[in-house]
Amino acid sequence: MKKSLAFLLAVLMLLSALTGCGSKSETQTPSTQPSETSSTTNSGEKTEEPSAAEAAYKDTVIWAQASDVTSMDPHVGKETAAVTVTCNIFSTLMIVLGDSEPQPLLAESYQQLNEKDWEFTIRQGVKFHDGSDLTVEDVKYSLDRAINSNYVSYIVNFIESVEITGDNTIVIHCKEPYAPILNNLSMPFSAIVPKAYIEENGEEYFQLHPIGSGPYKLVEWNPGESVKLEAFEDYFGDKAKTKNLVMKVIPEAAQRVIALETGEVDIAYNIEANNLAQVQNNPDLVTLEEPSMTCYNYFFNLNKPDSPIADLRVRQAICHAVDCDLIIDTILNGTGIPATSMIAPSVAGYVKSSKYEYDLDKAKELMAEAGYADGFSLVMVVNDSQQRIEICQVVQSMLKEINIDVEIRSYEQATYINALNEGEHDMGFSAWITSTGDADYTYMPCYHSTQWGKPGNRSFFANEEADALIMEGRSQSDIEKRKEIYSQLNQIIYENCTQLFICHPTNSYSMSNKVDGFILNKDGYNRLNYVTCLQ
Repeated sequence: MKKSLAFLLAVLMLLSALTGCGSKSETQTPSTQPSETSSTTNSGEKTEEPSAAEAAYKDTVIWAQASDVTSMDPHVGKETAAVTVTCNIFSTLMIVLGDSEPQPLLAESYQQLNEKDWEFTIRQGVKFHDGSDLTVEDVKYSLDRAINSNYVSYIVNFIESVEITGDNTIVIHCKEPYAPILNNLSMPFSAIVPKAYIEENGEEYFQLHPIGSGPYKLVEWNPGESVKLEAFEDYFGDKAKTKNLVMKVIPEAAQRVIALETGEVDIAYNIEANNLAQVQNNPDLVTLEEPSMTCYNYFFNLNKPDSPIADLRVRQAICHAVDCDLIIDTILNGTGIPATSMIAPSVAGYVKSSKYEYDLDKAKELMAEAGYADGFSLVMVVNDSQQRIEICQVVQSMLKEINIDVEIRSYEQATYINALNEGEHDMGFSAWITSTGDADYTYMPCYHSTQWGKPGNRSFFANEEADALIMEGRSQSDIEKRKEIYSQLNQIIYENCTQLFICHPTNSYSMSNKVDGFILNKDGYNRLNYVTCLQ
């Protein structure tokens, strides 16, 4: 194993050198309010820009990302690749920008009536993109619809009922006290949609022809290629500063960088580690990096009773056979931290958990105990991100050391998600984001027995004690007590070895130094109505 890992490391280092990988620039931290007078260079210095009257701004800002939208319906398309687009089309009751706390958006104000009931006053005069008025009926309809969604119910299923109490007031009755309610109501998955429009046109039509009340409206969607948005003149909030937004699908990270350097795009999402130095050394580009709330991990499929994966010792062997530090140091060029659970250190409710350390001898021992000393074959499912495929290839090589033959199946995003939901995988690569910044967002969908498949439990894990702890944790407002509960929960997850945790990667975005007003959200759902770009 030492020889194969040494060879692997040498190859990766050579590839890194050839692509200019090496030094890192300082992390740039954008302000939560857009600036109209200055931009930030890679050196961190401020440069004065012309005044708005003098400057010539583009009427279209183009950003590139790795994958296409999976669904334009915010209560269905919950993957980051979809939400980067739909969060600019739809509005939510609350909103989080940058590092801020949740602030009212469609909700003009709110108050907690008692332990379980919250009143929201809905902003009047808000228009949907078809010109119709947004009403409290739309708010109730939307939250009820999200609760009944197979995809996003976990974000709002703390709600017992939504009651309309006036022309512009609703009361949300929670099943139990629920601490992160305002965070959850900031999530794009709880977006407010037009009741009459959907009832008239149908669900399938709405998924392809959405209208919301956000700063941009959909103009055109070319599946697999691009999405065009246009500023909505009647938006109730801060009007879009750029008339048009275009999202381009560019799967290869290196090609996204080339598109950025040539001016084909203005902003590139998800810059991968081996391209960072190339971007950071370009004086015409700006790079933003920060620790993410994402966890790279593999779901073990526990719903295949005849598979070797069903044997706990096999799963433990796999975890011991994978050197996560090597993956971080090579594939990610050191831009990540080892994960002991799905929850990143910046998330409310984080607790340090037990971890299966790299130990090849222990892995071989466990395989022999399980009766698989001669190994077996398994299926690994991943999307078409080059970096994630490379991680899978490294894990494939490592598992070969314990005689496991891995077949890697790589799919475009929508097919990949469906494969995980349907349980095609023995090991399914996941990049799960705790988007609300609260641990319940992850524990409920990924581990509760009612959340198999689409909501997020792609290990198909079922444990009554874990279910009880999840429900107890989400209703507990005392953060220290919640941590005690989550510590017990993590021990159950560890003992059942539901996943192989790799790391919490770093978020990296790059853009032209002519771009201003980009507000980086840790969840990756960046609202672009503040963005401008000089010609």
